Amino acid sequence: MSSSFVLRGDLCYSLDPQTLCAVPDGYLVCVEGRSAGVFAALPERYSALPQLDFRGKLIVPGLVDLHAHAPQYTYRALGMDLELLEWLERHTFPAEARYADLDFAGAAYDRFVEDLRRSPTTRACLFATSHAGATLLLMEKLEESGLVTRVGKVNMDRNCSSAAREADAGASLAETRRWLAGCGSFRRTAPILTPRFIPSCTDELLAGLGELQRETGLPVQSHLSENLDEIAWVKELCPWSAGYADAYDRFGLLGGANCPAIMAHCVHSGPEETALLQARGVWVAHCPESNANIASGVAPVRAFLDGGLRVGLGSDIAGGAQLSLFRAMALAIQVSKLRWRLLDSSLAPLTIPEVFWMGTLGGGSFFGAVGSFAPGYELDALVLDDARLSGPQPHGVEERLEQMVYLAEDRDLLAKFVAGRRLF
Repeated sequence: MSSSFVLRGDLCYSLDPQTLCAVPDGYLVCVEGRSAGVFAALPERYSALPQLDFRGKLIVPGLVDLHAHAPQYTYRALGMDLELLEWLERHTFPAEARYADLDFAGAAYDRFVEDLRRSPTTRACLFATSHAGATLLLMEKLEESGLVTRVGKVNMDRNCSSAAREADAGASLAETRRWLAGCGSFRRTAPILTPRFIPSCTDELLAGLGELQRETGLPVQSHLSENLDEIAWVKELCPWSAGYADAYDRFGLLGGANCPAIMAHCVHSGPEETALLQARGVWVAHCPESNANIASGVAPVRAFLDGGLRVGLGSDIAGGAQLSLFRAMALAIQVSKLRWRLLDSSLAPLTIPEVFWMGTLGGGSFFGAVGSFAPGYELDALVLDDARLSGPQPHGVEERLEQMVYLAEDRDLLAKFVAGRRLF
């Protein structure tokens, strides 16, 4: 299919965190993989382009998952009665050790990649494991899928009892360079440096990753202030730091100039840490399902948004059990209401426009001009058939989007486009 075409249907996308733009029975023009704009009537200059008629269907930007663990898909929904550190030891680390076996890794990643392809996600930032070979295998499968992703070989050289732990900092860095040397042939799949979290990385390893980041200019992803026991552990391990975020920052791994960075969770980030995240331009990946499942808490997302932080959504497979970011949107609203009612009445609950922005334009900005139908943005789009939700009372485009946030299922996804390329 050509990367220049017109989609006709009921269009909805974010202008900013508070504002949705809805155009019923409108036209979305794609020229060479990028949006040329949304129109109530098709301009004559685009009349010769192929038209795909989705009248009566919702057309929205593709969803962006800023945080998920591909190897954890095999045991999603297990161990949800545990807190983070015990869950990692009992489920995560033993499971990830199995990815040294490329036959196992291939079978597991086949399922994950196909389910991700069929989901509403068009772009994602993913953790793999500490194995260069298995990480490259995952990247090959993602490249074939048509999705756009960032994938990280995980670094971890301490505080892990399974074979997923690397021997030492030197071995971890050498394996990371071996992995990076194999990444050159991908077009849609790119590497991202991935220290698992401070407790799993020695100072020597973090220093080496900081040097590698400055050498390559690659972005960074990790975890931050997810769990109270984890935070206390970081304080013990890094007594020289002013806090969890500062520990990353001392090694040049917390954003700033020439270092785009995603920090997942930030559930317990206080005012000083939040100010540092804002100063470094960090993207916060809010993962409400995971934070509830493993009893981490409720992130102060209202404070992040009001403070001008970059905020997106993450499924956090397998702390979260669902790939669909529509589920993450609904849960983000629900847990924000609980925080407002039970913990801090000064932080108003999140709204539909805000969580939709987080799942599209907010997270999409990590990938550049992504997450909107405004002119010049890469054309990622979902066509949703919400006919099963219709009744005798008609709803407007924004109301139908709100229903999708709470009620969407994979069967409602009729068509999916990534950078102007139709996947199905």
